[in-house]
Amino acid sequence: MKNRTRALALAGSGALVATLVGAAPAPAAPAAPRVASVRGGGTVSYPYVPAEHDIRFTVDAEQVPWSRPFQAPGGEQGMPVDARGRVTVYHAMPEQHFTAVAEARVDCVVTGGKTAVVTAVVTSSNVGWEGRRIGISVQDGEHGAPDRVGFSWGIANVDVKPDGTVAEPRVGTCMAPAPFTEVVKGGFKVTPAPLAPRPAKP
Repeated sequence: MKNRTRALALAGSGALVATLVGAAPAPAAPAAPRVASVRGGGTVSYPYVPAEHDIRFTVDAEQVPWSRPFQAPGGEQGMPVDARGRVTVYHAMPEQHFTAVAEARVDCVVTGGKTAVVTAVVTSSNVGWEGRRIGISVQDGEHGAPDRVGFSWGIANVDVKPDGTVAEPRVGTCMAPAPFTEVVKGGFKVTPAPLAPRPAKP
């Protein structure tokens, strides 16, 4: 009888352990690494055009690290700042009865805190910008500060040659000036992320 009681007790303990193990939650899957992104749209205040001009930017961009390989030493896997998405530039000039518009495909995103730089190659425009890379910087304002935007034309990216002539250099990937204009309508969200580690070579 004593042995039978002991066997029942052991069986009961085993059932309890099995029940507890079965009821325990499965280990959480490791979280996917966060990638940098910039999203939003806004109208900016730019002091070098008439006040009635309407200049807007929309950005929908996110990093896709190591996704754009290129033909150069070390470029076989691409870059950690490779990205995808769209940028739209809109500039209405009422006195000229004309609105300039350009759509561009994102190729690079890099962040530092709440500031980001996005570059994109123009795919369509009504001002002859097709094939041109443009650079946009965005600052996601914090603690009540306004958002800000910078862009790679107008006051930046000018190469003055020794003879005084001026050329506009090509914009490289993830290159743009500091965000020098204030967003007066709309806004942007910058999601920062550390650079992705280099993947193992196959």
